[in-house]
Amino acid sequence: MRGEPSILRGRVLDTDGNPIAGAVLDVWQNAANMFYAVQQPDVQPATNLRGVYRTDAAGRFDIRGVRPTDYPVPADGPVGALLHTTGRHEWRAAHVHIKVSADGYVPLNTHVFDRTSKYMDSDTVFGVKESLFGDFAPGIVDGYLVCDFDFVLARA
Repeated sequence: MRGEPSILRGRVLDTDGNPIAGAVLDVWQNAANMFYAVQQPDVQPATNLRGVYRTDAAGRFDIRGVRPTDYPVPADGPVGALLHTTGRHEWRAAHVHIKVSADGYVPLNTHVFDRTSKYMDSDTVFGVKESLFGDFAPGIVDGYLVCDFDFVLARA
């Protein structure tokens, strides 16, 4: 696995701050070469930097991957024409995708953005907001950057 090894860890909580045990996190991200596994079936295994995880009894999760990287969306065809017409670039800010769900709660589809991405202020799909900023910083785990991030689910 190329890239800077990282750990995304945290908790899944309800709106009262109580942990949600057994919550499911479906996580995926691009590789250090700026491509998702599905974009390179002959280069990356289909499950590269993708996984489904469950929280423990205290609502905690710990996911190992790599630091997300900025990447361009395909700029040919109609998307490229739209970007060109509106004067926008094709770059996405570095992020990890997460779908969080648990029985009895409203599912959450979101991102965690690397605060240091140079496209935080100009993400081409306007997906960035400050509440989704994460800090990938040297942690207590040797050789890994660590990003602590909690998710909150509302009752259904």
